[in-house]
This record gives sequence, structure tokens and C-alpha cells, in this order.
Amino acid sequence: MSSTSVETPPTADGASLSHGLKQRHLSMIALGGVIGAGLFVGSGAGIAAAGPSIVLAYTLSGLLVMLVMRMLGEMSAAYPSSGSFSAHAERAIGPWAGFTAGWAFWVLLCTAVGLEAIGAAKIVTGWLPGTPEWAWVALFMVVFCGTNLAAVKNFGEFEFWFAALKVGAIVLFLGLGVLAIAGVLPGTDSPGASHLTDFLPNGGEGLVIGLLASVFAYGGLETVTIAAAESENPVKGVASAVRTAMWRIALFYIGSMAVVVTLVPWDSPAVVEDGPYVAALDRLGIPGAGQLMNVVVLVALLSAMNANIYGASRIGYSLVERGQGPKVLGRVSGGVPRIAVLASSAFGFLCVLLSYWRPDDVFSWLLNMIGAVILIVWIFIAVSQLRLRRRLEREAPQKLVVRMWAFPGLTWAALAGMAAVFVLMAREPDTRVQLYSSGGMTLALAAVGYVRQLRRARS
Repeated sequence: MSSTSVETPPTADGASLSHGLKQRHLSMIALGGVIGAGLFVGSGAGIAAAGPSIVLAYTLSGLLVMLVMRMLGEMSAAYPSSGSFSAHAERAIGPWAGFTAGWAFWVLLCTAVGLEAIGAAKIVTGWLPGTPEWAWVALFMVVFCGTNLAAVKNFGEFEFWFAALKVGAIVLFLGLGVLAIAGVLPGTDSPGASHLTDFLPNGGEGLVIGLLASVFAYGGLETVTIAAAESENPVKGVASAVRTAMWRIALFYIGSMAVVVTLVPWDSPAVVEDGPYVAALDRLGIPGAGQLMNVVVLVALLSAMNANIYGASRIGYSLVERGQGPKVLGRVSGGVPRIAVLASSAFGFLCVLLSYWRPDDVFSWLLNMIGAVILIVWIFIAVSQLRLRRRLEREAPQKLVVRMWAFPGLTWAALAGMAAVFVLMAREPDTRVQLYSSGGMTLALAAVGYVRQLRRARS
């Protein structure tokens, strides 16, 4: 397959995606992309299982994510595309791989939009009891569908300010935490290392549960490589975002976990009930800590909704432009694939309705189906990078603006790490169902994609 076969061309009417995102938008999208509601709330269950060793769990999974982002950055700087890893998989492995990775990720993002809308609505109805949850969901859907239907710079501006709020909140949290640990925060006594003595309270099993929880908290980092294709300088944007990924992960994830488990006993009920950040702020005697963090979590959820509608619409658009889906999704007007935006938002809203209508069967099945999709996407990224790197070195070495470290050794190490996570998921009853459900969806998509590939080859 030629290296030009998966470029994103203009649509039939001559329209194409705009380049309205500025470097400051991309930088803040990259920063904000690593700070999701999963970090603020979901990490509590991981701490309860792993204890202080949650820091080790986030470090291990963070190393894996750094390798994945480096590989993705290498390919995205060489071949900027709104299809990101889906376009890279098609170029490196074949059309069936691009079809499988792209549509699996589209389902994941659209379902996540619905989940984030539900989470945001629950927070607002907590502040305004008596208001219907579905009305808030509908409002959020309309607002963020609207921002994505407008020019892409509107999406960039929303994400810029959302990300600025999230980054500001977590930097303030880290600053207060470090001062408290050092014993220089007025009104607090340093806990020292008293909460860290039992590093592995639940043994290896607890560490495994914490590791699995941490892996899936990193989802969302891929959005910056999708957005880069619509920036003023895609190559520079991707290169900058990827090169700063390491310190962002170390500071925001690993740093904040270390602060939480140092300040708060890992087995405190508040860690799960209120969330680890609220528990830590309460321990410091910060007034209104719970409501303050609720505002931050709401911002994180709304930011993720906005970014996921954007990501889903661009992945869908790219798939259609490569002949991998219904042509109507590829229509562009005003530099925006508006039909793809509407379809992605509609699927997200359908997920919300299913959570009300069929919570115990259809919705539960959907959640299990997307449980391991991010890991499957990472495998496509690693295999694609293994194949494309050799081709780039032969045909266009000048495009290797970002290079994977210690290639091919660290790429193979990353694949081994992903295989290990799959094995761990198969051992745990809760994650085993997700693994099998996601695997079933992936195999079904791969079969459809392969049949389509054969038909296209014949014609």
C-alpha cells in the first residue's frame, strides 16, 4: 500500500478541515488531556485496594503510557492526520486495521460522552435538588454539540479555559500538599511517613487492582494528536505535546497520588466515599473542600465531553474520507464535519437513554464492550510504529522529527507490558468480562474490515 493512500483529502465539494487551532490551544489540550474525572474520583478505589503502592502502580502504567505517546507522536509528526492512530494503522498494517481501531475508538468516545454527561448532571442536581437529571444531560449535550458544530477555534477556546482551570486546581492542590508534608502549612502538622509504612497492605493482588485502575485513568491523551491535524503547525504541535508528556504524567498523576497517600491513611473511608482529593483537602482543614472539588470535577467532566465529541467526529470523518464508513459523515462545511459531530453527539445521547431504559442489560453490556478498547488501540499504535519506522528510515528520514526512544527495544517492551495487562485483566473477575467483551467487538470489527478490504481489492 502506498504511503499516500491514507492522507485525508478534501471532500467531494472541495471543502476540508480548517487549521484554526493555535499552538496555545494545543499546548493546553495536551496539558488538560491528562487530567480527567477518573483521576479526581476514580483513583479512590485504586488507593483503597493498593494502599501507598498506588504510587508504584501509577508509575508503572505511566511509563507504559509515555512509550505509547512517544510512538504515536513519532507517527503523527511524520503523517499528521485527523485519523491519528487509525490512519497510521491503515498505512502500516492494512485497511482492516484502520477500520477496526478507528470504529472501536469511535464507540469508546461516544459512550464516554454519555457517561460524562450523566456524571456532570448528578453533580448539578446535587446543588439544585428537584431539577431533573435528564434536563441537565440534554443541556450539556446541546451546548457541546453546538461548540463543535461551530469553527474549530471555538472548541480550542473552550478546551483552553477548561484545561487552565483543571491545571490550576491540581497545581494548587500539589502546592498545598507539599507545604503540609513539609510541616510549613499554617494550622497543620506534618504526617511524615506514618501513612506509608504498610506499603503493600493487600499484597500483590491489591497492587494488580490498583495497576488496572491506573491504566484506564490515562485515557484521553490521544486527543492532542487528533487535534494537531487542525492546528497552524501540525508537526511542531505534536512534537511539543509529546516531548512534554513525561513531566506532565509524572507531576499530575504520580505526584498527586504521592501527596494523597502521604497525607491521608489509605484505608480511610473518605478516600472512596468523598474522593482522594477531597479527603486530603479536608485533612488540611481547607473550608468547603468538597464543594470546591465538585466544581473541579464538573469542569473535568465537561471538558472531557467537549474533547470526546471533537475526537469522535474527527475519527469518524477520517474513516469516511478513507472509504471506511457512510459517506454522509464526511461532509464538511465551514471547515467542520458537522454531520459527524451530530452523529457522535446522537450516539452519546443514545447511551444516556440506555442508562435510563436498560441499565442492567444493554447499557451494562455496552460499558463492558468498551472496557479494554484503549489497550487494543495501544497495541495497534505499537505494531504500526514498528512497521512505519523502518519505512520512514528508508523513504523519508527527514520526517522523523520525533523519534521513539531505543527503537525497537522499547517498542517491544511496551507490547510486552500491554500483554501483561491483558493477562492481569483475565485474572480479575471484574475486568475479565470487559476483556472478553472488548475482544469480541474488536474481532467483529476486524472481520467486517477484512471483508471490506477484500471486496475493495477485487473491485
